[in-house]
Amino acid sequence: MTDLTRVAVVTGSGSGIGAAVSAELMLRGWIVAGLDLHPSPACSLSIEVDMADPERVGAAIRSVETELGVVSAAVSAAGYYEMAPVADITGAQWRRMLAVHLGGFLHLSRSVLPQMLASGGGSIVAIGSELAVGGGGPGDAHYSAAKGALLGLMRSLAVEMAPHGVRVNAVAPGPTDTPLLAADSPWRDSGYLSTLPIGRLASPEEVALCVAFLVDEGSFCVGETLNPNSGAVI
Repeated sequence: MTDLTRVAVVTGSGSGIGAAVSAELMLRGWIVAGLDLHPSPACSLSIEVDMADPERVGAAIRSVETELGVVSAAVSAAGYYEMAPVADITGAQWRRMLAVHLGGFLHLSRSVLPQMLASGGGSIVAIGSELAVGGGGPGDAHYSAAKGALLGLMRSLAVEMAPHGVRVNAVAPGPTDTPLLAADSPWRDSGYLSTLPIGRLASPEEVALCVAFLVDEGSFCVGETLNPNSGAVI
């Protein structure tokens, strides 16, 4: 390991946006540790962990720091999506949605911040959603609420950490062409796609470029949210 080594942690790295972010950062010379419920074979280090469990997340980050070094970038991409009418959302569904999206970002941030602060800086990026910015449709209430809370936490953390050299930002994509969207998802319907200015879903690789910009180049970005949503929310 040399002084030029750059270590990043990406959650949700087993598939979709998280996997694309991991690949993009590795192309840019980062050593990437992937945290996911499932293996992350493309990462330098793969740790299977439930991001809703703060103790396990903390233990995973300590393992990364021991094996790879101080984490300079952390990307919270772990999540899941389900649709349910608001009247049918169970307490368990509500709690799980908040625990994974909001809790996962909080647990990751709290785990990497001590070493980032000690080393003089770092970058944290949360993956939000267009639905937190423009509102969701029928069946999206708990997902939209979790992602909206996530962006609120990101902005507050950004204000707190900026004076210490740690930049906190977010990327809020629209529906993205990943396995998270089922083949019969309304977001894949041709009628919906025809309303988008570019006429198609974003790819996970395109979202990953936004994340990589915030991590690698956007040194002036603090508390910002990039919105790669195919023009759905302008």
